[in-house]
Amino acid sequence: MPADTTESLDALVVRAAESTANHVRSARAAIGQVIFGQETVVEQALITILSGGHALLVGVPGLAKTKLVDTLGLVLGLDARRVQFTPDLMPSDILGSEVLEESATGKRSFRFISGPVFAQLLMADEINRASPRTQSALLQAMQEYHVTIAGQRHDLPKPFHVLATQNPLEQEGTYPLPEAQLDRFLMQIDVDYPDREAERRILFETTGAEETRAHAAMTAEDLMAAQRLVRRLPAGESVVNAVLDLVRSARPGVEGGSPLASAIAWGPGPRASQALMLAVRARALLDGRFAPSVDDVLALAEPILKHRMALTFQARAEGETLAGVIAKLKARIG
Repeated sequence: MPADTTESLDALVVRAAESTANHVRSARAAIGQVIFGQETVVEQALITILSGGHALLVGVPGLAKTKLVDTLGLVLGLDARRVQFTPDLMPSDILGSEVLEESATGKRSFRFISGPVFAQLLMADEINRASPRTQSALLQAMQEYHVTIAGQRHDLPKPFHVLATQNPLEQEGTYPLPEAQLDRFLMQIDVDYPDREAERRILFETTGAEETRAHAAMTAEDLMAAQRLVRRLPAGESVVNAVLDLVRSARPGVEGGSPLASAIAWGPGPRASQALMLAVRARALLDGRFAPSVDDVLALAEPILKHRMALTFQARAEGETLAGVIAKLKARIG
């Protein structure tokens, strides 16, 4: 192939990447017009979706978790649906079910009625208020992107993301999520209280005669193009080594592991390494860069790892926390 042709192809790829990055930044700005004082939460939610994964948002009621998911669906141009999880919710309420119908001629047949899981963005609101049986109904959908009803496979739309909100376990009427389901979430996003200035803005923006509305900044096709670009971004050897060193040091009993691993009852598996590798690329794209750095690894270590780890009883008795242990593991990286 002639050199000038190669150069023109490279220029086209660069322009396509820049266009995709502009779409992503526009989406971030559009969300920021509606969600105040939660910049880190917005960034991590966008990183999760750009990585093609699912997120668990944890926080007390009233911190705009549900509004954030609503806004993401609108801004990203996705078909979004919401399920309010309650103790009496059944798996069929999420996945759908078959009903027996009789035609005018008397012929009977089953017809599948799809549930709300057949959406591009599913908001599982207060997921830990449902029983473990219902929580587990999402496992196959989140991992395999299809569900099986009465022996028949039903593919989910593309893209497909679950953004689940969860109340702290100390609250009444909550059930802890099983470890297998927690591992399906690419990231756990902690939603904290806004600072004083952000809360002041919330007061004026949401209690007046007019409320700011979000607008669409991307389409589903734009989002899938961005997700493909994330997977094509190059990662240097230093980034790969940082991911491996960090995740492996969080596993007890691994050769060459960290001394801190003695405080860990069980640690993250290879899925955590995959999630971190995708997330650092997505963070770079969100910042307008086309290659991740070790700083991206350190910034995303806690939300990627903390729901995939548990401390030993002795470590908890000595006052250790998951956030503290992860911070010490990060300090060993750089």
